[in-house]
Amino acid sequence: MNVALVTGASRGIGRAAARALAGAGYHVMAVARSQKALESLDDEIRKADGAASLVPMDLKDFDAIDRLGGVIYERWGKLDALCANAGALGELMQVGEATPKMVEEVFATNVLANQRLIRTTDRLLRAATPPGRAVFLTSGAVGHSRAFWGAYAASKAALEALALAYAAEVGFTGVKVNLLDPGPTRSTMRLKAYPGEDQNTLKSPDVAAAKIVDMLAPDYAEHGGRVVLPR
Repeated sequence: MNVALVTGASRGIGRAAARALAGAGYHVMAVARSQKALESLDDEIRKADGAASLVPMDLKDFDAIDRLGGVIYERWGKLDALCANAGALGELMQVGEATPKMVEEVFATNVLANQRLIRTTDRLLRAATPPGRAVFLTSGAVGHSRAFWGAYAASKAALEALALAYAAEVGFTGVKVNLLDPGPTRSTMRLKAYPGEDQNTLKSPDVAAAKIVDMLAPDYAEHGGRVVLPR
């Protein structure tokens, strides 16, 4: 059985990706903070004859991320797919006014947690046959110096640098690592960032989920790339 780990699986793109991966035959390890949301996700997956394990966890609990790798190793000894989707927007404000606590929380979720995920899943991805695939969700905010987006944009730029460095390190192993910028998508985070926007004009999270399934497939050959979905 192929095993996939999805972070931020309780809503939005992460939830859609968890459903889509389960539909593609993966046993999904669904990670999110909300136990209730994970349970409703599990109901949806089971109704579609899929299988999932629920992992209620705050990704800022780095020791818990370390333990998660041990649990996956003990149960399956490998990881076929990693969808690192969880992210934090923080508050959109001037860089000079941003509180240290807010900036630290954004970087903890968007950067440090992903480094710990890489650390705890690297050997598991290498142990899969064929070697595993990993997708890290990034943002169009990278490379665009927009006012008030400093903390979020900087954290996603750091994530991209981290993921691409990891890709360069594991290229010889067969593990494939890529970035996905889903573009404007209906989500709670998007609504927070653009409260006056008509969400009905945005594409469904299922569009990004379908691309994630494609990028995590065993035959996906691209490595060290950055895929951007059209608006």
